[in-house]
Amino acid sequence: MRDALDATPYDALLLLSFGGPEGPDDVVPFLENVTRGRGIPKERLKEVGQHYFLFGGVSPINDQNRALLDALRKDFAGHGLDLPVYWGNRNWAPYLTDTLREMVADGRRRILVLATSAYASYSGCRQYRENLADALAALETEGLEPPRVDKLRHYFNHPGFVEPMVEGVLRSLADLPEDVRDGAHLAFSTHSIPLTAADASGPVEEHGDGGAYVKQHLDTARLVADAVRERTGVDHPWQLVYQSRSGAPHIPWLEPDICDHLEERHAAGVPAVVMAPIGFVSDHMEVLYDLDTEATAKARELGLPVRRSATVGADPRFAAAIRELVLERAAAESGLEVTPCALGALGASHDLCPVGCCPARAPKPAAAGADSPYA
Repeated sequence: MRDALDATPYDALLLLSFGGPEGPDDVVPFLENVTRGRGIPKERLKEVGQHYFLFGGVSPINDQNRALLDALRKDFAGHGLDLPVYWGNRNWAPYLTDTLREMVADGRRRILVLATSAYASYSGCRQYRENLADALAALETEGLEPPRVDKLRHYFNHPGFVEPMVEGVLRSLADLPEDVRDGAHLAFSTHSIPLTAADASGPVEEHGDGGAYVKQHLDTARLVADAVRERTGVDHPWQLVYQSRSGAPHIPWLEPDICDHLEERHAAGVPAVVMAPIGFVSDHMEVLYDLDTEATAKARELGLPVRRSATVGADPRFAAAIRELVLERAAAESGLEVTPCALGALGASHDLCPVGCCPARAPKPAAAGADSPYA
């Protein structure tokens, strides 16, 4: 690493996220963006949008991204890293294409991308890269020279991502009644995806048996559970579970579902459960509805004490981790020797997504990978 905090050859960081509605009138248009090309009727989208309407039609993800932007800018400035940070979304304003157009107008030519998804999968990585390729192609049609974009590696096992989750679980355990605390089960939750998508996640050599998606989540869950045991002296049993399933019921998805898991744990005599959403960067709608609303209601019905631990959000340690990842990638791009920072058994993820990584059902151009048309 270089002595000075120098991000050369990069001249900007782009926070790339999913986006979400900011009022009731935004809900259906937002869902139309998310499901474009699938032919889903508007009436069905209104039904799906009920989760958002329960919260005033506002997704919390946008304010959470604003908080993360603020944390990143403060961290960079506080450590002397002169790197501007922009924000663009896949499915709602500020739209990715608009943000890239702004970056080009500002003279940005080498851009690092931080996706708000820590793990390998089609929807968590490849689809972001496809959206980047679409946006760059749109700039080309406007006569603009597209910048070069690179994506930061998966950060599921970076200490700055893991440590805030460890503390969140510890706080949740401490908040449980003392008579059930030591016997509490840890349910590490993430977004369910189709089995075929899980099996094809990550590089080709990792395909099959849940692919990189399951392996990475298990590694993170084990890191958190081990740290909790070391700090409490209690070996809490744990399991990786899933939530937020959607799509046709005949298609197999990753299981068990969190609500089914709570029923099974209750039937087994477990006195309490801490739900730890390790698959999510912030407390967005899947966390607020599927865990805080639906799963918590199921636990109340069962008479099972539950607590939900915090996501990393805009934790300063996470912002510091992003700074470290930026400097790590910049040094590697400059030909300097780099020792990537990673915990657990899997080590640091790849910098450049290889050909065949997290493939789409219908092949589409994807930027920031070995198969990028924008090298």
